[in-house]
Amino acid sequence: MAFRILVAPDKFKGTLSATQAAGAIVNGWWSARPQDEMEMLPISDGGEGFGELMASMIDATEQTCAAVDAAHRPVAARWWWHADSATAIIESAQVIGLAMLPAGRFHPFEMDTQGLGLVIRAAVSAGARTILVGIGGSATNDGGFGMACSLGWQFLDERDQPIEKWPKLNKLARWVPPMDPIVGVDFIVAVDVDNPLLGLNGCTRVYGPQKGLLVQQATVAENALERLTVLAREQIGFDISVEPGSGAAGGLGFGLRVFLGAAIESGFDIFARQAKLDERIAAVDLVLTGEGMIDRQSLMGKGTGRLAQRCKLQQKRCIGFGGMVEGTARSQTADRIFHAVHDIAPGLTNPVEAKKNAALWLERLANKVAGEYNWA
Repeated sequence: MAFRILVAPDKFKGTLSATQAAGAIVNGWWSARPQDEMEMLPISDGGEGFGELMASMIDATEQTCAAVDAAHRPVAARWWWHADSATAIIESAQVIGLAMLPAGRFHPFEMDTQGLGLVIRAAVSAGARTILVGIGGSATNDGGFGMACSLGWQFLDERDQPIEKWPKLNKLARWVPPMDPIVGVDFIVAVDVDNPLLGLNGCTRVYGPQKGLLVQQATVAENALERLTVLAREQIGFDISVEPGSGAAGGLGFGLRVFLGAAIESGFDIFARQAKLDERIAAVDLVLTGEGMIDRQSLMGKGTGRLAQRCKLQQKRCIGFGGMVEGTARSQTADRIFHAVHDIAPGLTNPVEAKKNAALWLERLANKVAGEYNWA
């Protein structure tokens, strides 16, 4: 019997794009079950790959502009433009992404979001009336400070001297808006996490370590962002820092809200709406998804987990493929969201080999699961 299958993985971070992962899964599955009808739909939740996938769905064309990465090195930054709707799509990971930097060379105190502001300027100059910004995968923890500076905002200390590095924001006394503010543009921020800006669940303590922040440096970062929050609350009249997603991308969600009046949305929900995902799920018998690491974050709102939740609502089985599967996630999948999860490492090989030849091992994993799958 032939089955209809939707193959909808996210990226396998550092090894495979979502499109490459989808291709490997299809190849492996078809080798065992060539009779099945398979549709590929690479997914994104606002991180790496978001720009290209969203652009492909609205036929936006790729553009480039001169910018700088998170460490202020020159880059030709990619973004996408849809002239008919005056819509620009920007992926922060293409400008200030952590994956763009050599491991361990730059410290988060030295990095900021200035480059993103330069790309925003390019999109506004092109005539954009709507700018969609996917902010996952950033290397930064500056609360949008660098972006704001590049758009003309000035941050001054108690002696009215300019603050040039974001860790010094703990000295912030006032800010001065730009002389030529951006007007008439709607900003939509696609986030892949719902963390607030500050506290134990905030960007510094949850994501700072993976960007190079040491535990003993967290207080410096937190104090800087907290002072930025105090001034924002005084100016705006309410506390944006507690909003879900304000802590995304090292507080970039907060910065885009404060300095550009952006609306924050789930990146996956934006993608799902554009892709008509619920209709696609309804039309198939099984959904295959996956990512590099299926863990507690997958179960708490990342793209693969959100997809599995949508499948569960429609009573459709969803199988997750992971480069690795965290023990906690494995123990919770059966009664939570996934029908089943399977890993490459250590299930088929060791982690080093799994990363070295990710496409090969993902294809083999899909082939194994297809050959052994119980359709009862």
